[in-house]
Amino acid sequence: MTSYRDGVSFLCLAALWGSAFMAIKAGLAYFPPVLFAAIRYDIAGLFMLGYAAAATDRWRPRTRREWSAVAVGATLLIASYHAFLFVGEQGTTSAAAAVIVSLSPVLTTGFARALLPEERLTPVGVLGLLLGLCGVVVIARPDPTNLLAAGVLAKGLVFVATVSFALGSVLTQRLDAGLPIETMEAWSMVGGAVLMHAASAALPAESVGAIQWTVEGVAALAYLSVAASAVGFLLYFDLLDRLGSIEINLVSYVAPVFAALTGFLFLGEVVDAFTVVGFLVIVVGFALVKRRALRTAVPRLDATVFGDGGGDGGGGE
Repeated sequence: MTSYRDGVSFLCLAALWGSAFMAIKAGLAYFPPVLFAAIRYDIAGLFMLGYAAAATDRWRPRTRREWSAVAVGATLLIASYHAFLFVGEQGTTSAAAAVIVSLSPVLTTGFARALLPEERLTPVGVLGLLLGLCGVVVIARPDPTNLLAAGVLAKGLVFVATVSFALGSVLTQRLDAGLPIETMEAWSMVGGAVLMHAASAALPAESVGAIQWTVEGVAALAYLSVAASAVGFLLYFDLLDRLGSIEINLVSYVAPVFAALTGFLFLGEVVDAFTVVGFLVIVVGFALVKRRALRTAVPRLDATVFGDGGGDGGGGE
């Protein structure tokens, strides 16, 4: 396995996950948001279950601790994250949503320092965390006299989604159930889909009858379920094993570029200056929080993506 292939896989993953924000925005014209997210993970969950059965020797959880980890993943990583994200994207652009979600690695570090006894946040790390939060404020631009304005509320919901994902990531790590990540993801997707169907059924504005089965809507659903979820997570699992968690976190900072590009090309969305500035502030916050790990990870990733030789990306053949 060459570093060139790792670099191509990294960029493909960033493109798939970045363009997913555009596909969500496009599909919301035809689907109620929470039901849209639920159907996406009905399909993706079945794909991932099949993959877990084929790729691992433990395709289902067995112990109470394993099922507890799956329950956390289903509730926070899938259901809460995607329900809030899909609802929030109704009132903001693909790029702005992707940039807010890119705060996730920063928040994950903050929660880890608070909930995992072996972790510790230094003063510089605290500054990085605060900078990341400031980046979201720059993007949302809240008006103190009207905090419930549609745009502010929408971006706030995307931020809640990001908090849910970050917290879920740390809690599943704390449980340390020992499940293969493929099995964990598969059952979390299935459980999360069930929870979102239940939430959708409880919402008066959502129903199967409200779906408009158009070519565009079905295409958005298929792209999210198969390309962004099934194919995207296969790439993620491969790169996680080969590059490591720090390098994978960097996908969060390449994905907004693809979100902005595809949002412009397919939906005519324009990225404003506040979104760009907010993104840069979040990136600086991430760099401060992960500064030590980045000293090692970035040179290795640079060699991987740009093919400069050196290093095998953390486990090449």
